[in-house]
Amino acid sequence: MPPAGGEKGFSYMCGIAGILSLGPPLDEQDMHVGSCMLSVLRHRGPNSQRLVRRNRGILANSRLDIIDISDNASLPMSNEDGTIWLAYNGEVTNFRSLSEKFGLHDRHRFRSMSDAEVLIHLYEDLGIGFLQHLSGYFAFCLYDERAGKAFVVRDFFGARPLFYTTRENRLYFGSEIKALLEIPGLDRALDREGFFHFFTLAYLPVPRTPFRDIRELDGGHLIEIDLATGHFVEREYYKIDYRPESGLDERDVVKGLREVLQASVERNLISDVPVGLALSGGVDSSSLLMLAKNQGHELHTFSVEMADPSFNEREFQRIIVEHGKPIHHRVMIGPQTVLNHLAEHMAFLDEPTGDGAVIPFFVLAREARPYVKVLLSGEGGDEVFNAYETQRACRMRRGYRRWVPRPLRYLVQKTAESLPVSHRKLSFDFVSKRFTQGAELGVPEAHIYWRHCLIDQDIRNLVPGSANIPSTGSMFRELYDSLDFEDEHDRISWLDLKQYFIGDLMVKNDRMAMANSIEARYPFIDREVVEFSHRLPSTMKLKGFGERLILKQAMHDLLPPAIFRRKNMGLEMPHSGWFLNEFRDIGMTYFQKERVGRTGLLEPGKVASLWEEHLTRKRDHGRALWCILNLVLWFEMFVASSDYKQYLSPPS
Repeated sequence: MPPAGGEKGFSYMCGIAGILSLGPPLDEQDMHVGSCMLSVLRHRGPNSQRLVRRNRGILANSRLDIIDISDNASLPMSNEDGTIWLAYNGEVTNFRSLSEKFGLHDRHRFRSMSDAEVLIHLYEDLGIGFLQHLSGYFAFCLYDERAGKAFVVRDFFGARPLFYTTRENRLYFGSEIKALLEIPGLDRALDREGFFHFFTLAYLPVPRTPFRDIRELDGGHLIEIDLATGHFVEREYYKIDYRPESGLDERDVVKGLREVLQASVERNLISDVPVGLALSGGVDSSSLLMLAKNQGHELHTFSVEMADPSFNEREFQRIIVEHGKPIHHRVMIGPQTVLNHLAEHMAFLDEPTGDGAVIPFFVLAREARPYVKVLLSGEGGDEVFNAYETQRACRMRRGYRRWVPRPLRYLVQKTAESLPVSHRKLSFDFVSKRFTQGAELGVPEAHIYWRHCLIDQDIRNLVPGSANIPSTGSMFRELYDSLDFEDEHDRISWLDLKQYFIGDLMVKNDRMAMANSIEARYPFIDREVVEFSHRLPSTMKLKGFGERLILKQAMHDLLPPAIFRRKNMGLEMPHSGWFLNEFRDIGMTYFQKERVGRTGLLEPGKVASLWEEHLTRKRDHGRALWCILNLVLWFEMFVASSDYKQYLSPPS
């Protein structure tokens, strides 16, 4: 199938790494380190690996060919005279229109049709301000010998990863944490405060990583380095802004949303290799399928089917598959599948996570690999359209606190707490306990509470030395109060985009797709779609118990009614129930006192208490136990040893 628009171009899903001098010029030892950094990223770009050395910088790229495999598009890439170099990972979706808008082909001698080369020439003509014109997903380093500057840049919403550290007059960067672990003498002290928040959120919040001296560059941020003085500064170049417009005509909004979504899908389908879609059966991924079909594209679709009926979305997947008629593939996930991939997935993940969708997505990407090299995803739709259950809970909280007196709320809360534990997904007892307890908190604190893994006091008992660490709720309160958006739903959406989307969803999607040398694309976080959404009042997205209102109207003629009626679910695995049965043995193994104590991060007695409470069904600690299991496994593979390296060969 030819690329949309009929014009050749290039897209890269790659790994980048590099070293920038903050003092003396680089030497052969730096080249060796750069080569080692690149070698552990081969799975991100199995088609080619290249290292370029300049006087004060080393740039490295591994490359996954998506569109055209000409050597003219090799990375890192330079301008005509070799004074500007680019190490690049990503896809700028509007590069063709930008090339035409700024007349680049009239002023520059192109040797390819690549978006990477467009970026270089845009920078030559406009300076670093060219970033304001881009749309898409990218992480890159621009090295400018003429100006004596270098820029390390991450895309607006953090879809492509980027990590960095400094050591002995060097700034190191890489697409994955494991690249930075190749730095000789790197201090691998763990970030205790980051792990404290991990047990609230089930992910490490940006900019923290497991290691105190390694930081994740935030979305919409860059690092500017003066190569002459060694001075560098990290700053925000793109601000996520919510400015809802009044007086909007709903019919015009519906029409406009349909157009920007259709255009985004069209840009994201540009490829010379087969394109697939991770199809959950929800509104977001189903919309992508039908928008692609609307353009005449036949996609491979891949759906996870969970062994536990309450976690299985199979019926909705069947409905949309029969409606859209893609080339469909079913991916079955049971407890043994998860156990079989536990160590391997961690080797690519680089950090522990409590997201129960990570291994299922890893297996989905592996099943997709023989058929596609590009995988569309509906990730971002929940953030863009305020569609999470916590958004509806926030709306309900206002009415609940206004109309139900405090003494009666106390009785309701105590009644909910007495309900027996059920391990069904979003069971009545789980939702009742979370809502009634969280409703007594402030808006950002409640938002965190409704999602929390462990409550604050349990974490302080679990993580030694955490008594003086500010609570995760207070961290989110500070972020929430720093925003000048009037609508509390927009503030929550901002928190989700800056923390959950980057710290959880993009870790899962990027690392697990690239472990299988697949490029993931996210049409819902195309910049034009996001900025269109941010001009809409939250009442167009969320009203009463309904969510995604404007999206559903925009898609009403494309999707079957059953897809609109289903509740928001999200991919998850039933680890609570599995810990009582199929995961019991591995829990007994990893929760041993000696094994837990070796991490230096966990109190073995508290782990034993959580495990006992779960096994006796006094409390549901399934998610917390999954976090602990992943942390202990991660520690043994990345800190106590380098066992992760045995799994890093790219898929055949």
